[in-house]
Amino acid sequence: MPATSSTPSHLGCALLGLLARAPSTGYDLARRMQRPVGYFWSARHSQIYPELARLERAGLVVHQVVDGAGPRPTKRYAVTPAGMAALRAWVGEEAQPQPVRDLETLRLWSVWTVEPETARGLVRQARAGHEEALHAYQAELSSIAGQPEAQDRSHPLFASVLTLEGGVRTRRAAVEWCDWMLQRLG
Repeated sequence: MPATSSTPSHLGCALLGLLARAPSTGYDLARRMQRPVGYFWSARHSQIYPELARLERAGLVVHQVVDGAGPRPTKRYAVTPAGMAALRAWVGEEAQPQPVRDLETLRLWSVWTVEPETARGLVRQARAGHEEALHAYQAELSSIAGQPEAQDRSHPLFASVLTLEGGVRTRRAAVEWCDWMLQRLG
C-alpha cells in the first residue's frame, strides 16, 4: 500500500501493531522489530525513528518524555485512537500480492552452474538456517500457546499463535525441501 498523508506505510503499520500491544521507546521498538516481528518483517533502527515522526505528525501516535539512560530525552510512544483506527483499516484491506525477493531461492535457481559439493554446501547451509528458525518458532509458540489469552481472538497473543504456527509450518516445509534437494544432488 503506498503511504499517503493519512495512510501509514507498511513499516508504520508494523510499528502501530507493536504500539497497540504496549507503549514503547524507539529503542524498544527496534528490539521488538528484530523479534518477534523480524520473523516476517524487518526494519533498520535508522528507519524506525523517521517513521515514528511521520506517525506522530499524522496524529497516529503520541509520545511522552520519560527518564532514560542516555544524554537525550527518551520518548515513549503510544498509539492514539486514530492510530488504532488506521491499523484496523490496514488489517482489513484486501492484501495486494507482494514481490518475492528470496536470495536463497535465487541462488538455488542457478545451482547448476557450480560444482556438486558447492551446491550441497549451499543447501546444507539453507537447511541449517531453516531448522534453526523452526526451533525458535516452536520454542516461542510452546511458551505462549497454553496461555488462556492465546485462545482469545481479541488478544495479541492469539495473533502471535497464528503467525508462529505459520512460521513453524513454512520452516518445516523448507527443511523437507532442503532434504529433498540434498537427495537429488546425491
